[in-house]
Amino acid sequence: TTAAALERFTVNFTITNLPYSADLENPDSARFKATQKVMNTLLDRLLKKSSIGPVFRGCETTDFRYGPGSDRDQTRVDAVCTYSKEPWAAPLDRVGLYHQVSNSTRGITQLGPYSLHKDSLYVNG
Repeated sequence: TTAAALERFTVNFTITNLPYSADLENPDSARFKATQKVMNTLLDRLLKKSSIGPVFRGCETTDFRYGPGSDRDQTRVDAVCTYSKEPWAAPLDRVGLYHQVSNSTRGITQLGPYSLHKDSLYVNG
């Protein structure tokens, strides 16, 4: 048997109670690394409970940016998530996954200790 291909999808959202700071721009900074680790853990926990759970491999937070416009009271999060494209698994349903993430985050308002901007979630686009 051949190994299943790994497929990627993006997850983007805005956190309203994490003020943006310049050290979140630098992937080598302690703040970037600590925040990245927390985001990866929260996203992994969330997606393992979703319909793609059985094929889900993990998320890597790739970028933090300041909120919409130049709002530095909010931080935008970009993550790339990976799953294995198994022959028995349904294709990625990004709309369905969006709704599952929405439900698991109390209508896109909460992820762990973070408050989310309710109109900021994008799954693969």
